Amino acid sequence: MPPPTPIAPAGDLAVESEIWRALVLGTRDYVRKCGFGSAVLGLSGGLAVIADVPKTMVYRVARWLNAAKGRAIIPEPILTKAPSAELRPNQTDQDSLPPYDVLDDILQRHIEQHQPANDIVAAGFDAATVRRVLRLVRLAEFKRKQAAPGLKVTDRAFGTGWRMPIAARPNLEEITAESPV
Repeated sequence: MPPPTPIAPAGDLAVESEIWRALVLGTRDYVRKCGFGSAVLGLSGGLAVIADVPKTMVYRVARWLNAAKGRAIIPEPILTKAPSAELRPNQTDQDSLPPYDVLDDILQRHIEQHQPANDIVAAGFDAATVRRVLRLVRLAEFKRKQAAPGLKVTDRAFGTGWRMPIAARPNLEEITAESPV
């Protein structure tokens, strides 16, 4: 096996760097523990939101990665194009969602800080927007259950609060030592 290559500059403690390193480490760990010899990551052509990373942070991590590598790993047109699920021609996410800074703040307050809708509205958010966002969170629960496994990088992701690993390679020496002969 080749020696590991650094995934971020040494000593870089920026939040974006920590999230990048956590995502790389988690993906690498999953692939190795499952015994895969290689893996292919399928991306949409835009920024694919790996796991529970808020969209605004995905863009921050992408810009950090470009700066850390000193070149455009993520091409600038991807970073400046309006985000879209592209379910219909010329659709953008902002056609049906509030701006990502507002959306991410509402989601962070509700999911990670356990704030109810009334508290979020009291913090200055539009009541109709808060109700719509929280309704979409509830309606999308089945999608999260059907989704492929994702890495968890926030303290609390969509109400689970605790996740057990779904992949773990057992230590064969421990199994052999404990197994009856």
